[in-house]
Amino acid sequence: MAHYLVIVESPAKVKTIKKFLGSNYAVLASNGHVRDLPKSQMGIDVEHDYEPKYITIRGKGEILANLRKEVKRADKIYLATDPDREGEAISWHLSQALKLEGKKVYRISFNEITKNAVKASLKNAREIDMDLVDAQQARRVLDRIVGYRISPLLWAKVKRGLSAGRVQSVALRIIADREEEISAFIPEEYWTLDAQLKAAGEKKLLTAKFYGLEDKKMTIGSEEELEQIVKEIKGAEYSVAEVKKGERLKKAPVVFTTSTLQQEASKVLNFATSKTMRIAQQLYEGIDIKGNGTVGVITYLRTDSTRVSDEADADVRAYIEKEYGEEYVSAGGTKKGSGQKIQDAHEAIRPTDVSRTPARLKDSLTRDQFRLYQLIWKRFVASRMEAARYETASVKIAAGRYRFTASGSKIVFPGFRLIYTEAGEEKEEGGMLLKGLNKDTKLAFENFDKRQHFTQPPAHYTEAALVKTLEELGIGRPSTYAPTISTIIARRYVAKENKNLYLTELGEVVDHIMKQSFPSIVDVNFTANMESLLDGVAEGKVRWKTIIENFYPDLDEAVEQAQEELEHVKIEDEVTDEICEECGRQMVIKYGPHGRFLACPGFPECRNTKPYLEKIGVPCPHCGKEVVVRKTKKGRRYFGCEDNPDCEFMSWQKPSKEKCPKCGSYMIEKGNRLLCSNEQCGFTENKEKLKNI
Repeated sequence: MAHYLVIVESPAKVKTIKKFLGSNYAVLASNGHVRDLPKSQMGIDVEHDYEPKYITIRGKGEILANLRKEVKRADKIYLATDPDREGEAISWHLSQALKLEGKKVYRISFNEITKNAVKASLKNAREIDMDLVDAQQARRVLDRIVGYRISPLLWAKVKRGLSAGRVQSVALRIIADREEEISAFIPEEYWTLDAQLKAAGEKKLLTAKFYGLEDKKMTIGSEEELEQIVKEIKGAEYSVAEVKKGERLKKAPVVFTTSTLQQEASKVLNFATSKTMRIAQQLYEGIDIKGNGTVGVITYLRTDSTRVSDEADADVRAYIEKEYGEEYVSAGGTKKGSGQKIQDAHEAIRPTDVSRTPARLKDSLTRDQFRLYQLIWKRFVASRMEAARYETASVKIAAGRYRFTASGSKIVFPGFRLIYTEAGEEKEEGGMLLKGLNKDTKLAFENFDKRQHFTQPPAHYTEAALVKTLEELGIGRPSTYAPTISTIIARRYVAKENKNLYLTELGEVVDHIMKQSFPSIVDVNFTANMESLLDGVAEGKVRWKTIIENFYPDLDEAVEQAQEELEHVKIEDEVTDEICEECGRQMVIKYGPHGRFLACPGFPECRNTKPYLEKIGVPCPHCGKEVVVRKTKKGRRYFGCEDNPDCEFMSWQKPSKEKCPKCGSYMIEKGNRLLCSNEQCGFTENKEKLKNI
């Protein structure tokens, strides 16, 4: 009997796939990559056509030995690694490491681990796609060159423990730029004016929002402006000047891609991107379902395609018709408008069998697996359902020469919202509140609701928002989003607090060096263009070493130039007034992986160290002692009292010596302006002007 060998990446897939194949098939796992560039050196021969030097990864010798034994027995060898560029590269590395040249070797891939998909892949076996392999090689070599050429400069600048990466440096810059926007933001005051009105015969009050003049929308910039408007319309007659009725459609959402799944799981389930990918991998590789054995319940999780197979599309439409009725089935599939290349013609992320409802699988899944599977299942079904329809009504209400507006809506056909609501939306929108209102209807005035507001700065990035931005800018690929974010958090360049990502002092230093010495590396457009070139390699249009040939000389020149410049600005140990308690020397400022600290210059004889508290020359508004720069446990910088914890003063923004002339609170610095720390006050003034008051 013929003997066939199938090699997969993950041991978790072995059991699942073995179940689908006959006894003459052996299924073994490579446990991911088996070869890589060496850690001890760059591993790229720049003198000889940038040839990479691959070695067997430590610990993989035994795995390869077992695979070689099976290779000798096998009549045919099927390489069944993941269906993406990295998976293609792993198949190629396996063929090299196992010396498969001259043997009957076939590449098979499948977007879902089901019996039909695995069987179909065997019938459509092919050769290894070297264009995809080369695209992955180019990415790996680029990342290695950037990391191994720039990291030593960071060690020289910030002393030790740091590293640079091609995509992570751009992600760090995006976060740093947002922090600068937030720091420079000056809030502006504005007011809202709502009128509480009542129609004849109605018990409920109608809330109408101030609009402005009949043909011009107005913003109320101060309390004085607001009081002038109130004074003008005091005693005015309120009547309906215009009524508009209509219908609004809300289209069904598009089925998940890697990016949108990470974003929605973050918003709805509060999952980090790395957690989303880890759990999705488990659902893809196989879940032990009671009565069915181990089955992959979702399709491949790294994709930017919204394509769905004809079979899956027909199945979900039949399911919707059976469960909810024919009127809920959409006329056509939802499509994602994008000018970007869809990677490797994958399918979107969907259940492998729509009849496996979340309720059916609940007992076979962990809590987190169930929650993510339910999100994927509902989104897929919703994507093939009709739009939700609403009746809408809006009115303009005249009060003298001014106008107020009110609007309402009522759902008349739920469509996809019968089963799915996107994050941040209400499940049901308010019913029609404007019944019985016609042109010239008189309304009785009850009271005004006056409120002061201040414009808000841009929001800090969350993981979901950062993934969305990276995708929109064309930086990275589905497989890179989660590891990129995990890396900048693990290296303490960025701190994550309550979902928000904050730049740490360490991240600020690294970002400054990268922008100063390697502007092209952290340039968003340059990095996005590099992704396009890598796509060109995958399509067979660009030779992969051409990219390296064009990239390396410029990088090498920038590194040489930075080495000279950094030598001139090299930070010497700064001597402080702090006396070492153990030996009496004046302590110096040192730089470590977590930022600055105080150390005795007598090292190694004296090893005394302690936290460095940078004084900013401002007295504490609470107790009068010095305000110092402090950091949270995760590395985010703030300003606190040197007498902490006895004094609890803290501020995220740098406090000033100046006091608010309006309310007496301490002021905070924002660029060349000072703002009152009391948000209810809102006073702001130019720094120099306030000092002269």
